[in-house]
Amino acid sequence: MAHIHEIIQLTENRFVNLFNVKGSNDKGHQSNYFVASRAKNVDELKITTKKVNADGVSIYSLYGEKKDKVVLIRQYRYPIDAYVYELPAGLCEAGENYREAAIREMHEETGLTFTPIDVDPMYEAPRFTTIGMTDEAVAAVYGYSEGNISDKFNEVSEEIEVVIADRDEVRRILKEERVAMQCAYQLMHFLHDEEPFGFLH
Repeated sequence: MAHIHEIIQLTENRFVNLFNVKGSNDKGHQSNYFVASRAKNVDELKITTKKVNADGVSIYSLYGEKKDKVVLIRQYRYPIDAYVYELPAGLCEAGENYREAAIREMHEETGLTFTPIDVDPMYEAPRFTTIGMTDEAVAAVYGYSEGNISDKFNEVSEEIEVVIADRDEVRRILKEERVAMQCAYQLMHFLHDEEPFGFLH
């Protein structure tokens, strides 16, 4: 197992920071590893706290009277200079649990009212997103949305289009569009499971 000897903070930004982690393993390999994190400082890194707290939420929500549509967003992302389909998502604020964050983020991103469903906690537990480059962990929240789509709560930096997709549109999206990994997995459930939330039981 590797041993960490030093952590150097390289940036001081609001939403994400870069840390240089120096260490070595039992084979004698010296590592000079770079970690992106939502942490504001070294003390908040999961390396330091050893906690798997939710930095944010990802929301898998069904929509419509028959609950036969899924709520997606199509959002511009700088790392690929293109739009990508994602589940509605966002960061947890201080003192906010991830279900509260899901309700707030869904409303801010889409204008819709989100009602989480009760599931076994193992399905909502925070999971690591891209562990090879970040310690970010995200909780999945499941439920139903209603209301009318609105962009009036979007931040000026966000370029978001809300998409309410039925199975035909989901199939097209998976075949033809750029899709975030977690979103793609949930869309596969939505496409093939008779009961989209059946895997939660």
